[in-house]
Amino acid sequence: MIKLYYAPGSCSLASHITLEEAGADYTVERVNTAANQQQSPEYKAINPKGRVPAMVTDRGVLTETPAILAFIAHSHPKAALAPADPFAYAQMQAFNSYLCSTVHVAHAHKGRGTRWADDPAAIAEMKRKVPESVGACFDLIEKGFGGPWAMGDAFTVSDPYLFTLSGWMEGDGLDLARYPKVMDHRRRMLERPAVRKVMTVVTG
Repeated sequence: MIKLYYAPGSCSLASHITLEEAGADYTVERVNTAANQQQSPEYKAINPKGRVPAMVTDRGVLTETPAILAFIAHSHPKAALAPADPFAYAQMQAFNSYLCSTVHVAHAHKGRGTRWADDPAAIAEMKRKVPESVGACFDLIEKGFGGPWAMGDAFTVSDPYLFTLSGWMEGDGLDLARYPKVMDHRRRMLERPAVRKVMTVVTG
């Protein structure tokens, strides 16, 4: 059985939703990031990076959201959460990599500036620029959105990932009216039974 370590408000939501969409046999364990539990020796024995998500499988521990999502999709082929065509699959992976390495990092400049700088002025400047930097990311996503789902007609693991990061847009100071396609995607995601079930767990 799969075990997912998660924290409310974090990117682990994408993996949690995907497990539910896949019909996976899984359990979850909440990590109390407010109490810095992710840095505890017990948790770092599971994930030395000290972050969520971490997913324990019968073959070992996986970290990093794009890798976890790919594993879930391949392990549950009947759920059809990833394209079979190699090029389409690579396009999905490119989108997920962009969410991970660019969008999430831009967002992290708001509250995690100490990862990159010690100077309070530099940290403040990173935070000030977040609406612009994250906004530019979502401008690109909005422009390229083919809909109704992130990768076009078919629902894939990219959709829980986009839903998760788009949920941070208000806190990042973005004008949501600039992103009607992304907001419509969020609305449709919230209509899915798997999403509603997981949101009840993580907000309960």
